[in-house]
Amino acid sequence: MDKIKWGILGYARIAKGSVIPAILKTPNSELYAIASANEKRLEEARSEFQCSKYYSSYTALLDDPEVQAVYIPLPNSLHKEWTIKAARKGKHVLCEKSMGLNAGECIEMADECKKHGVKLMEAFMYRYSTRTQKVKELLGSGVIGEVRHISSTFGIPLQDDKDVRFDPRLGGGALYDVGCYPVNFAGMVTGDAPISVSSQYVSRHGVDVMLSAVLKYESGIICSISCWFGAFLNAHSEITGTKGILKIPNTFDDRPEPITAITSQGSEKIEIEIKDRYALQIEDFADAVINDRSPLFSVDETIRNIRIIEQLLKR
Repeated sequence: MDKIKWGILGYARIAKGSVIPAILKTPNSELYAIASANEKRLEEARSEFQCSKYYSSYTALLDDPEVQAVYIPLPNSLHKEWTIKAARKGKHVLCEKSMGLNAGECIEMADECKKHGVKLMEAFMYRYSTRTQKVKELLGSGVIGEVRHISSTFGIPLQDDKDVRFDPRLGGGALYDVGCYPVNFAGMVTGDAPISVSSQYVSRHGVDVMLSAVLKYESGIICSISCWFGAFLNAHSEITGTKGILKIPNTFDDRPEPITAITSQGSEKIEIEIKDRYALQIEDFADAVINDRSPLFSVDETIRNIRIIEQLLKR
């Protein structure tokens, strides 16, 4: 194989705005099929993107033997069902975050994919960004010494009550949608699971819309995270070490704002070369399929993250 034929299970905003364009520009991938149960959206897909097949049901797409991998941008509550159905049809799965509603779901999804010999990865595209890679490089260089404290925030001004992210039946809530990023970021920096967590959150319509939490690690690191719907956009992180601080604006985005490193030597702006993190994610996953290797982001880390999310949503 030199190209993977992709099927899209659901013509969601992130699929049409980010992932499908990424597939189209990635040399080892081909946009082969799009499925939507919504006829209006399917017609929109036909007019926006050219591919070999368009399906009005997800099952029909999975029955197509030409499809080798699927991208699943469906509501969180549907991820487990369609990941397992895809695995049983021999399709590799790139699944939007949060991959499952709890650790049990994620473990079942991972076991089913392993049983059927297919790859599974949660679509945390920011892990492929040049910003994230630069943060890891700076931490590895020791420029701020040993990490002692992490602060990470991701909040968006979402207020439309009709949005699926306000529906508890569909796995809605700020933590599942945007708060999972700071949780993931803390795990990336520490490489570990916390030994204790505590949280406070505000609910509306049965889902969390504002949450703050503290995570404590065996190493002595403390991490504070925040997320929300319905307030001004903020996606910012700081990592404080024994020798300095890293300030990381737009932590989970591709915007060009520089990272700032503050040490006893002064303050340094570190410019970021912007690349398409979605395309890098697609390229890595497709290469993992072609060369039968593990993709960059592991299912073990996904399971670690979802366990923390479960703990944070308990009073």
